[in-house]
Amino acid sequence: MGNVPTAVKHCLSYQHLLKEQIWIGDVTIPEQDPNPTGLPQHVKIVEVGPRDGLQNEKEFVPTNVKIELINRLSEAGLPVIEVTSFVSSKWVPQMSDHTDVMRSIKKFAGVQYPVLTPNVQGFHSAIAAGAKEVSVFGAASETFSKKNINCSIEESMSRFEEVIKSAFAMNIPVRGYVSCALGCPYEGNIEASKVAEVSKRLYSMGCYEISLGDTIGVGTPGSMKKMLEAVIKEIPVHALAVHCHDTYGQALANILTALQMGVSVVDCAVAGLGGCPYAKGSTGNVATEDVLYMLNGLGIHTGVNQTKVMEAGHFICSVLNKKTNSKVAMATFPL
Repeated sequence: MGNVPTAVKHCLSYQHLLKEQIWIGDVTIPEQDPNPTGLPQHVKIVEVGPRDGLQNEKEFVPTNVKIELINRLSEAGLPVIEVTSFVSSKWVPQMSDHTDVMRSIKKFAGVQYPVLTPNVQGFHSAIAAGAKEVSVFGAASETFSKKNINCSIEESMSRFEEVIKSAFAMNIPVRGYVSCALGCPYEGNIEASKVAEVSKRLYSMGCYEISLGDTIGVGTPGSMKKMLEAVIKEIPVHALAVHCHDTYGQALANILTALQMGVSVVDCAVAGLGGCPYAKGSTGNVATEDVLYMLNGLGIHTGVNQTKVMEAGHFICSVLNKKTNSKVAMATFPL
Protein backbone atom coordinates (compact mmCIF):
# COMPACT_ATOMS: atom_id res chain seq x y z
CA MET A 1 0.00 0.00 0.00
CA GLY A 2 3.05 2.26 0.09
CA ASN A 3 4.05 4.65 2.82
CA VAL A 4 1.42 5.60 5.37
CA PRO A 5 1.01 9.40 5.51
CA THR A 6 2.23 11.02 8.71
CA ALA A 7 -1.23 12.41 9.47
CA VAL A 8 -2.71 8.90 9.30
CA LYS A 9 0.02 7.57 11.60
CA HIS A 10 -0.86 10.29 14.09
CA CYS A 11 -4.55 9.43 13.81
CA LEU A 12 -3.87 5.73 14.40
CA SER A 13 -1.72 6.57 17.40
CA TYR A 14 -4.48 8.84 18.69
CA GLN A 15 -7.09 6.08 18.43
CA HIS A 16 -4.75 3.69 20.27
CA LEU A 17 -4.30 6.32 22.99
CA LEU A 18 -8.05 6.67 23.36
CA LYS A 19 -8.44 2.91 23.79
CA GLU A 20 -5.89 3.03 26.57
CA GLN A 21 -7.50 6.01 28.27
CA ILE A 22 -11.16 4.95 28.01
CA TRP A 23 -11.28 2.26 30.61
CA ILE A 24 -14.26 -0.11 30.42
CA GLY A 25 -14.59 -0.41 34.17
CA ASP A 26 -14.23 -3.08 36.79
CA VAL A 27 -16.41 -3.78 39.78
CA THR A 28 -13.43 -4.73 41.94
CA ILE A 29 -11.23 -2.13 43.60
CA PRO A 30 -7.69 -3.33 42.91
CA GLU A 31 -5.23 -3.74 45.72
CA GLN A 32 -2.33 -1.43 45.06
CA ASP A 33 0.29 0.68 46.71
CA PRO A 34 -0.82 4.15 47.79
CA ASN A 35 -1.06 6.46 44.82
CA PRO A 36 2.36 8.17 44.61
CA THR A 37 0.65 11.40 43.53
CA GLY A 38 -1.12 11.70 46.86
CA LEU A 39 -4.48 11.38 45.10
CA PRO A 40 -7.16 8.93 46.26
CA GLN A 41 -6.94 5.41 44.84
CA HIS A 42 -10.71 5.21 44.37
CA VAL A 43 -13.29 7.91 43.61
CA LYS A 44 -17.02 7.46 43.99
CA ILE A 45 -18.95 8.97 41.10
CA VAL A 46 -22.40 10.36 41.91
CA GLU A 47 -24.37 10.61 38.66
CA VAL A 48 -26.82 13.53 38.83
CA GLY A 49 -27.89 13.66 35.17
CA PRO A 50 -31.41 12.23 35.53
CA ARG A 51 -32.34 14.84 38.15
CA ASP A 52 -30.02 17.86 38.12
CA GLY A 53 -29.28 17.33 34.45
CA LEU A 54 -32.86 17.19 33.22
CA GLN A 55 -34.70 19.50 35.63
CA ASN A 56 -33.91 22.59 33.56
CA GLU A 57 -35.12 21.21 30.22
CA LYS A 58 -37.89 23.42 28.86
CA GLU A 59 -39.76 20.59 27.13
CA PHE A 60 -41.05 17.78 29.31
CA VAL A 61 -38.85 14.71 28.96
CA PRO A 62 -41.09 11.62 28.60
CA THR A 63 -41.17 9.38 31.65
CA ASN A 64 -40.10 6.32 29.67
CA VAL A 65 -37.02 8.21 28.45
CA LYS A 66 -36.00 9.08 32.01
CA ILE A 67 -36.42 5.46 33.03
CA GLU A 68 -34.37 4.23 30.06
CA LEU A 69 -31.60 6.74 30.81
CA ILE A 70 -31.36 5.63 34.45
CA ASN A 71 -31.32 1.97 33.47
CA ARG A 72 -28.50 2.60 30.98
CA LEU A 73 -26.51 4.46 33.63
CA SER A 74 -27.02 1.57 36.05
CA GLU A 75 -25.67 -0.82 33.44
CA ALA A 76 -22.56 1.37 33.18
CA GLY A 77 -21.63 0.52 36.75
CA LEU A 78 -22.24 3.92 38.31
CA PRO A 79 -22.48 3.37 42.08
CA VAL A 80 -24.88 6.27 42.80
CA ILE A 81 -27.55 7.67 40.47
CA GLU A 82 -29.70 10.57 41.59
CA VAL A 83 -33.09 9.62 40.20
CA THR A 84 -35.52 12.49 40.65
CA SER A 85 -36.83 15.16 42.98
CA PHE A 86 -39.96 14.94 45.12
CA VAL A 87 -40.77 18.62 44.85
CA SER A 88 -44.00 20.34 43.92
CA SER A 89 -44.70 20.15 40.18
CA LYS A 90 -45.59 23.84 40.46
CA TRP A 91 -41.94 24.67 41.08
CA VAL A 92 -40.20 22.01 38.98
CA PRO A 93 -42.70 20.57 36.46
CA GLN A 94 -39.99 18.44 34.84
CA MET A 95 -39.94 16.27 37.97
CA SER A 96 -43.73 15.84 38.24
CA ASP A 97 -43.44 12.16 37.26
CA HIS A 98 -41.15 11.37 40.19
CA THR A 99 -43.30 8.55 41.57
CA ASP A 100 -43.63 6.73 38.24
CA VAL A 101 -39.89 7.05 37.56
CA MET A 102 -38.89 5.83 41.01
CA ARG A 103 -41.20 2.84 40.85
CA SER A 104 -40.32 1.83 37.29
CA ILE A 105 -36.53 1.88 37.11
CA LYS A 106 -34.54 -1.33 37.43
CA LYS A 107 -32.82 -1.44 40.80
CA PHE A 108 -29.33 -2.89 40.31
CA ALA A 109 -27.62 -4.59 43.24
CA GLY A 110 -25.01 -2.38 44.85
CA VAL A 111 -26.33 0.83 43.27
CA GLN A 112 -27.79 3.66 45.36
CA TYR A 113 -30.76 5.60 43.94
CA PRO A 114 -31.18 8.75 46.06
CA VAL A 115 -33.89 11.36 45.49
CA LEU A 116 -34.18 14.98 46.56
CA THR A 117 -36.74 15.80 49.27
CA PRO A 118 -37.14 19.48 50.24
CA ASN A 119 -39.49 18.84 53.16
CA VAL A 120 -41.11 16.09 55.20
CA GLN A 121 -44.05 15.82 52.80
CA GLY A 122 -41.67 15.15 49.94
CA PHE A 123 -39.79 12.69 52.11
CA HIS A 124 -42.87 10.58 52.85
CA SER A 125 -43.89 10.65 49.18
CA ALA A 126 -40.40 9.45 48.23
CA ILE A 127 -40.48 6.59 50.75
CA ALA A 128 -43.93 5.55 49.52
CA ALA A 129 -42.51 5.39 46.00
CA GLY A 130 -39.71 3.08 47.13
CA ALA A 131 -36.81 5.45 47.84
CA LYS A 132 -34.09 4.05 50.11
CA GLU A 133 -31.98 7.21 50.34
CA VAL A 134 -32.83 10.91 50.23
CA SER A 135 -31.06 14.25 49.94
CA VAL A 136 -31.78 17.70 51.30
CA PHE A 137 -30.54 20.75 49.46
CA GLY A 138 -29.55 23.96 51.18
CA ALA A 139 -27.47 26.96 50.20
CA ALA A 140 -24.70 29.14 51.54
CA SER A 141 -26.46 32.18 50.03
CA GLU A 142 -29.48 33.69 51.74
CA THR A 143 -30.91 35.09 48.51
CA PHE A 144 -30.42 31.87 46.58
CA SER A 145 -32.09 29.89 49.35
CA LYS A 146 -35.17 32.09 49.09
CA LYS A 147 -35.21 31.84 45.29
CA ASN A 148 -34.52 28.11 45.13
CA ILE A 149 -36.54 26.63 48.00
CA ASN A 150 -38.64 29.65 49.02
CA CYS A 151 -37.28 30.06 52.52
CA SER A 152 -34.35 31.51 54.44
CA ILE A 153 -31.30 29.44 55.37
CA GLU A 154 -32.52 29.24 58.97
CA GLU A 155 -35.99 28.13 57.90
CA SER A 156 -34.45 25.55 55.57
CA MET A 157 -32.47 24.07 58.46
CA SER A 158 -35.68 23.56 60.43
CA ARG A 159 -37.23 21.76 57.46
CA PHE A 160 -34.16 19.60 56.95
CA GLU A 161 -34.02 18.66 60.62
CA GLU A 162 -37.58 17.35 60.36
CA VAL A 163 -36.68 15.32 57.25
CA ILE A 164 -33.52 13.92 58.83
CA LYS A 165 -35.30 12.91 62.04
CA SER A 166 -37.98 11.11 60.01
CA ALA A 167 -35.30 9.43 57.91
CA PHE A 168 -33.32 8.29 60.94
CA ALA A 169 -36.44 6.72 62.43
CA MET A 170 -36.69 4.59 59.26
CA ASN A 171 -32.92 3.94 58.85
CA ILE A 172 -32.87 5.99 55.64
CA PRO A 173 -29.50 7.67 54.90
CA VAL A 174 -29.53 11.38 54.10
CA ARG A 175 -27.12 13.33 51.93
CA GLY A 176 -26.83 17.11 52.16
CA TYR A 177 -26.21 19.65 49.39
CA VAL A 178 -24.81 23.13 49.85
CA SER A 179 -25.41 25.29 46.79
CA CYS A 180 -23.45 28.43 45.87
CA ALA A 181 -20.32 27.21 47.65
CA LEU A 182 -18.09 29.20 45.29
CA GLY A 183 -20.38 32.02 44.24
CA CYS A 184 -24.00 33.14 43.95
CA PRO A 185 -25.88 34.57 40.95
CA TYR A 186 -27.49 37.15 43.25
CA GLU A 187 -24.92 37.89 45.97
CA GLY A 188 -21.68 37.28 44.09
CA ASN A 189 -18.81 36.03 46.24
CA ILE A 190 -19.71 33.79 49.17
CA GLU A 191 -17.46 33.68 52.19
CA ALA A 192 -15.86 30.30 52.79
CA SER A 193 -16.79 30.58 56.46
CA LYS A 194 -20.48 30.69 55.50
CA VAL A 195 -20.12 27.52 53.42
CA ALA A 196 -18.38 25.85 56.37
CA GLU A 197 -21.12 26.97 58.75
CA VAL A 198 -24.00 25.59 56.65
CA SER A 199 -22.08 22.38 55.92
CA LYS A 200 -21.33 21.82 59.59
CA ARG A 201 -24.99 22.22 60.52
CA LEU A 202 -26.10 19.66 57.95
CA TYR A 203 -23.39 17.23 59.01
CA SER A 204 -24.24 17.72 62.69
CA MET A 205 -27.89 16.97 61.95
CA GLY A 206 -26.86 13.61 60.55
CA CYS A 207 -26.16 13.96 56.83
CA TYR A 208 -23.57 11.29 56.07
CA GLU A 209 -22.12 13.24 53.15
CA ILE A 210 -22.07 16.92 52.19
CA SER A 211 -21.90 17.85 48.51
CA LEU A 212 -20.42 21.30 47.94
CA GLY A 213 -21.85 22.84 44.79
CA ASP A 214 -20.33 25.43 42.47
CA THR A 215 -23.84 26.13 41.25
CA ILE A 216 -22.95 28.72 38.62
CA GLY A 217 -19.51 27.43 37.73
CA VAL A 218 -17.55 30.53 38.72
CA GLY A 219 -15.03 28.77 40.94
CA THR A 220 -11.32 28.41 40.24
CA PRO A 221 -8.74 26.08 41.79
CA GLY A 222 -7.79 28.95 44.10
CA SER A 223 -11.31 29.56 45.40
CA MET A 224 -11.96 25.82 45.62
CA LYS A 225 -8.86 25.36 47.78
CA LYS A 226 -9.79 28.25 50.05
CA MET A 227 -13.36 27.02 50.49
CA LEU A 228 -12.33 23.43 51.19
CA GLU A 229 -9.71 24.53 53.71
CA ALA A 230 -12.49 26.23 55.68
CA VAL A 231 -14.94 23.32 55.43
CA ILE A 232 -12.37 20.62 56.27
CA LYS A 233 -11.78 22.36 59.60
CA GLU A 234 -15.38 21.54 60.48
CA ILE A 235 -16.12 18.27 58.66
CA PRO A 236 -13.98 15.18 57.95
CA VAL A 237 -12.80 15.26 54.35
CA HIS A 238 -14.07 11.71 53.76
CA ALA A 239 -17.62 13.08 54.26
CA LEU A 240 -17.29 15.68 51.49
CA ALA A 241 -18.13 15.67 47.80
CA VAL A 242 -17.77 18.33 45.12
CA HIS A 243 -20.43 19.25 42.57
CA CYS A 244 -19.01 21.44 39.82
CA HIS A 245 -20.67 23.22 36.93
CA ASP A 246 -18.49 24.07 33.96
CA THR A 247 -19.68 27.56 33.01
CA TYR A 248 -16.17 29.01 32.88
CA GLY A 249 -14.41 25.80 31.89
CA GLN A 250 -12.88 25.33 35.35
CA ALA A 251 -14.71 22.22 36.55
CA LEU A 252 -12.02 19.58 35.92
CA ALA A 253 -9.32 21.81 37.40
CA ASN A 254 -11.51 22.42 40.45
CA ILE A 255 -12.18 18.70 40.85
CA LEU A 256 -8.47 17.91 40.63
CA THR A 257 -7.81 20.49 43.34
CA ALA A 258 -10.42 18.82 45.54
CA LEU A 259 -8.86 15.39 44.93
CA GLN A 260 -5.46 16.75 45.90
CA MET A 261 -7.02 17.90 49.18
CA GLY A 262 -8.41 14.46 49.95
CA VAL A 263 -11.96 14.60 48.55
CA SER A 264 -12.91 11.28 46.93
CA VAL A 265 -16.56 11.80 45.88
CA VAL A 266 -17.46 13.67 42.71
CA ASP A 267 -20.90 14.62 41.38
CA CYS A 268 -21.25 14.86 37.60
CA ALA A 269 -23.86 14.51 34.85
CA VAL A 270 -23.83 12.38 31.72
CA ALA A 271 -23.25 14.50 28.60
CA GLY A 272 -22.75 17.55 30.82
CA LEU A 273 -26.50 18.00 31.15
CA GLY A 274 -27.89 20.57 33.51
CA GLY A 275 -28.17 24.07 34.73
CA CYS A 276 -30.20 25.50 37.58
CA PRO A 277 -33.61 27.13 36.92
CA TYR A 278 -32.92 29.57 39.77
CA ALA A 279 -29.32 30.38 38.82
CA LYS A 280 -29.22 32.66 35.79
CA GLY A 281 -26.25 31.96 33.54
CA SER A 282 -25.55 28.53 34.96
CA THR A 283 -24.57 26.00 32.32
CA GLY A 284 -24.38 22.25 32.62
CA ASN A 285 -22.73 20.08 35.20
CA VAL A 286 -19.28 18.79 34.45
CA ALA A 287 -19.68 15.82 32.10
CA THR A 288 -19.36 12.37 33.65
CA GLU A 289 -17.45 11.20 30.57
CA ASP A 290 -14.83 13.95 31.01
CA VAL A 291 -14.40 13.27 34.72
CA LEU A 292 -13.93 9.55 34.04
CA TYR A 293 -11.35 10.26 31.34
CA MET A 294 -9.35 12.43 33.74
CA LEU A 295 -9.58 9.93 36.60
CA ASN A 296 -8.58 7.04 34.35
CA GLY A 297 -5.58 9.02 33.16
CA LEU A 298 -4.58 9.60 36.77
CA GLY A 299 -4.79 5.89 37.56
CA ILE A 300 -7.74 6.43 39.90
CA HIS A 301 -10.26 3.59 40.06
CA THR A 302 -14.02 4.22 39.67
CA GLY A 303 -15.48 0.89 38.57
CA VAL A 304 -17.48 2.68 35.86
CA ASN A 305 -17.62 1.61 32.22
CA GLN A 306 -16.91 4.83 30.34
CA THR A 307 -18.03 3.50 26.97
CA LYS A 308 -21.48 2.67 28.36
CA VAL A 309 -21.71 6.12 29.93
CA MET A 310 -20.97 7.67 26.54
CA GLU A 311 -23.64 5.48 24.96
CA ALA A 312 -26.13 6.66 27.58
CA GLY A 313 -25.11 10.23 26.82
CA HIS A 314 -25.63 9.68 23.10
CA PHE A 315 -29.07 8.25 23.84
CA ILE A 316 -30.32 11.19 25.91
CA CYS A 317 -28.81 13.81 23.61
CA SER A 318 -30.51 12.17 20.63
CA VAL A 319 -33.86 12.29 22.40
CA LEU A 320 -33.37 15.90 23.48
CA ASN A 321 -32.05 16.82 20.03
CA LYS A 322 -29.05 18.56 21.53
CA LYS A 323 -25.29 18.31 21.30
CA THR A 324 -23.36 16.70 24.11
CA ASN A 325 -21.33 18.96 26.38
CA SER A 326 -18.75 16.23 26.92
CA LYS A 327 -15.43 17.00 25.24
CA VAL A 328 -14.47 13.32 25.47
CA ALA A 329 -17.68 12.16 23.81
CA MET A 330 -17.27 14.73 21.02
CA ALA A 331 -13.66 13.66 20.41
CA THR A 332 -14.40 9.95 20.55
CA PHE A 333 -17.62 9.92 18.54
CA PRO A 334 -17.44 12.97 16.24
CA LEU A 335 -20.62 13.69 14.32
